[in-house]
Amino acid sequence: MDPNVFLPFLSSTLSFIFALFLLDQWLERRRPYQLIWTLGMVWYGIAAGTEWIGGAFGWSEPLYKTWYLIGAYYVAAWLGLGTMYLLGKTRFGYGAAFSILLAGLFTVLSQAKNQYPDVGILPYAAFAVAAVGAVAIVIETRRGTGRWARIAGALIVGGSLVAVPIVFGAAIPAPGYALDASGVPVGTAMPGSVRLLTPWFNVTGGFALAFGALFSLAQAVRTRRFTSRVPATILLAIGGFIPSMTSGLSRFGVTETFYVGELLGVVFLFAGTLVSVEVFREFRIPFTKRVFKVRSEAA
Repeated sequence: MDPNVFLPFLSSTLSFIFALFLLDQWLERRRPYQLIWTLGMVWYGIAAGTEWIGGAFGWSEPLYKTWYLIGAYYVAAWLGLGTMYLLGKTRFGYGAAFSILLAGLFTVLSQAKNQYPDVGILPYAAFAVAAVGAVAIVIETRRGTGRWARIAGALIVGGSLVAVPIVFGAAIPAPGYALDASGVPVGTAMPGSVRLLTPWFNVTGGFALAFGALFSLAQAVRTRRFTSRVPATILLAIGGFIPSMTSGLSRFGVTETFYVGELLGVVFLFAGTLVSVEVFREFRIPFTKRVFKVRSEAA
């Protein structure tokens, strides 16, 4: 069985099953981070699904662009946004602001390193938006209004909408996609103006997941209250880190671990939300009345 077909099919299937559980919980409790994580796992499932379709039936330019838009722009950003909303009533806004500012800086540094042609002021505009957004988040965090996560949400949603014409309007040389020697898709066919903006999304989401785990752990140590939020954010961070690492390795020609890392990412992300009583106080088969109680604890 071809791993380039089987592994992404499994990752995609698990992601959509996971998304159904989260959607069911959101319909029950209406917590924003549940809906955001639902969308994040839908993006994960679509990205892995394009890899399965490409591996099984062949790649095309629309499929390749869909894979790049969802995988390179959406997945990490939306999962990180879910963590921001989970911690939205805390002082984690400072960590979120730093993540966004760092993403803008990485965009400028990426252009300085790669010297992509015909990008104009794009990297500096991206940095300016990140800087303004970060300042606004810091101000709201200091005020203690609990609204800083909405600013982060506006940045991610707005950036996601802007990314659609940027990716699908990009001119890609024939055959309209790029694969490495083992058949794993790589982003090298995309022009510099498209590749330049990926750190703006990936760094924001990836660092939000990592800082969220550190923030929860630090809070637990300080207050000596180790709630389910601590292992949840740690598992979520691991779930975001593994596919980010294997995806990063693929840029250096190491693609053997790409699909394995993607699958492990789904497993850890699922585990992270399952152990969080913030999300699952009871475990119900989606859209049924079959309920399995989960032992709760003070959050």
